[in-house]
Amino acid sequence: MGRNLSVSGRALGGISAVALMAPLAASGAGAQDTGESADTGSSFTIEEIVVTSRKRSESLDKVPAAVTAFTEQKIVDAGIERPADFVALTSNLTLIETQNAGSAFVSLRGITQNRNSEPSVAVVIDGVQQVNPAQFNQELFDIQQIEVLKGPQGALYGRNAIGGAIVITTKPPTDETEGMVKVGMDSGPGYKVQGSVGGPLGESSALKYRLSAAFIDTDGYINNAYLDEEADPYQDFSVRGKLLWEASENFSVDFRASLSQLRTQAFYYNIVADVNDTSLPVRVNNAGQNDRDMTNFSVKMSYDTDFGTFNSVTSYDTVEEILTGDAFDFLPIEESLFYAILGVDLNQSQYLDVEAWSQDFRFSSNSDGPFRWMVGGYLISTNRYISTGNMVDMGLGVFPVYRTPSTNPDNPQATFLADEQDNFAWAAYGDATYDIATNLELNASLRYDRDKREQTTLTPTQYLPNVPGFPAGATGDVRDRIFDQWQPKVTLRYIVNDDLTTYASYSTGFRSGGFNQTGVGAVAGGSGIVGVNDIFEAEVAKTFEAGFKSTLLDNRMVLNGSVFTTKSENSYFFVFLAENSTQNLGNVPEGRLTGFELDGTVRPLPGFDINFGFGYTDSEIKDFQNATVEGNKLPQVSEYTFNLGAQYTAEVGNDTRLVSRVDYQRIGKTWWDIDNSTVRDPVDLVDARMGLEFGDWTITAWAKNLFNKEYNAEFSPGGFVFKARPRRYGIELMRRF
Repeated sequence: MGRNLSVSGRALGGISAVALMAPLAASGAGAQDTGESADTGSSFTIEEIVVTSRKRSESLDKVPAAVTAFTEQKIVDAGIERPADFVALTSNLTLIETQNAGSAFVSLRGITQNRNSEPSVAVVIDGVQQVNPAQFNQELFDIQQIEVLKGPQGALYGRNAIGGAIVITTKPPTDETEGMVKVGMDSGPGYKVQGSVGGPLGESSALKYRLSAAFIDTDGYINNAYLDEEADPYQDFSVRGKLLWEASENFSVDFRASLSQLRTQAFYYNIVADVNDTSLPVRVNNAGQNDRDMTNFSVKMSYDTDFGTFNSVTSYDTVEEILTGDAFDFLPIEESLFYAILGVDLNQSQYLDVEAWSQDFRFSSNSDGPFRWMVGGYLISTNRYISTGNMVDMGLGVFPVYRTPSTNPDNPQATFLADEQDNFAWAAYGDATYDIATNLELNASLRYDRDKREQTTLTPTQYLPNVPGFPAGATGDVRDRIFDQWQPKVTLRYIVNDDLTTYASYSTGFRSGGFNQTGVGAVAGGSGIVGVNDIFEAEVAKTFEAGFKSTLLDNRMVLNGSVFTTKSENSYFFVFLAENSTQNLGNVPEGRLTGFELDGTVRPLPGFDINFGFGYTDSEIKDFQNATVEGNKLPQVSEYTFNLGAQYTAEVGNDTRLVSRVDYQRIGKTWWDIDNSTVRDPVDLVDARMGLEFGDWTITAWAKNLFNKEYNAEFSPGGFVFKARPRRYGIELMRRF
């Protein structure tokens, strides 16, 4: 990563020069179905990629679905180290990063998420599905492959695969000892260290291991003008261990453990009327706190028989996140609205504690033969506690509040809400594929999900919202609800020839509902807000899709396209109710999402790849309790995304090569609320990298948001805007062994 430094300016000047030499392009890693580009730089053809998106290995150009794949080499070349990096390289996929590390909202083909909602996509790491959306936004290191599947994938991946699935595979243990060390500096200023090592344990090749770790520490990039320091310092330590025991030719056990500790800050908002207004600096008088700790322990077992393969995945996860900081209107005490009215200001704190275990069983038939099938079952038990509250800001600092209200006289409690959820879900699923002819395949999947949710109100009586005429519930109240759904999927694939594959599919996706605070529906109704109730309903998406995959120009060009239309029932939108200080989700009874993607890669010269991707999503509210918003755009949906990128690899000496790339991303208009009261203008971003590889060493200069585009990453109803990161740049050195 770089220094705060004059040498970085020279390095970036070199990057800019390369950018002018090559067409601006969308990530060589990001275009759908792209092949390797950085082996020796001498190949004229685009290499094949093998994916496991349908839970079996197959060539990407024959998978009957819209899939974007990032191989190990492309992850390195594109500098993918966080989810935002590969999201920026994928058409019709966007990520909203906002108030705290655990709040990162994924939107795929217009299926969105928000605070307190389940994810819009299933995120699977090494066969283990993440249990809480607060886990998604984390460091990515020692990664072998990333696959983004678009459209409902509930038949194979479950209840939260309503928009698609993101499948991440970390590097496995190897037969020979190998490793990597990477160090870098950035413009924060900051530094990072990453490393991995793996191989056989002892003389026996039956037992192999891999250890990976990453540490990053930066001062931040967004200035807090009031405190004269950065508002977004970032420190993260993550470590992962894998142990593979190949007990026999037929039986293997894979143990995995990981730990992540993040320390940063939160709640540095501004209040504006227009999402495009970036004129206000951050001026909160409290730096705040955002600490997140995550652990995962899993064991995967695989047993091969003459009839097929049995797989078992058992996982235990914990997520704990505490955040504190300023509250509305995010100004120094003497300038705040509450101080003018009440003579005091407010700050806020939120605590999340999640514990979950899950179990997946699957039996798959042998892959040879015209008929292939798979059956399985899934169980997950989740215990979640969450508290939120406001404290009186006395100017003496802010302090975290966990499971009980604050008794600190320097920061006394003003409001406090808490609840606990005990959730248990199970699913049964099956998948069958039949080759009707040598070039015609029919695939059918069916899954049934049943999710039982039980919520207990833990708010102490004295803190229950007191809104005259509206019920607030009572301490100890228990609410329970069952959400269930059948999720079918049918796909027909026709291979026209070796260079052209077509497909069509119908699928249903499902996302479980949940609970708002007791009495919220009445409070919202009293405020003239419709669509918000004590319970928000499950969302169901029904999608028709058709597409093609092709290779052209003697395998020097890949071109893929898809069209889709989705009927969305009970999609979510977010509402903050000031009357009882609650964050709530409402439902849109019916929405329609229609769009397409066109992605490709072309290699006009050996070592030179141009990639592009365009995704368009037209969203419309078709039915709502307030008819005046029917016809409006669904909130948090971007109208389109456009990626254009280029990577050039050249031999510049004996065992030495130069790798340079530039990526351009455009995010189209984005609407933020049901009323469409404000729309963000298109955002244009450019990233660039230049690296020199010599033997086992690589040195790379990089820049993100190269032209320092100022924009707001989020707009929340009420005028809350969260600044996006400005330009960052740095330099890094990597050594493989």
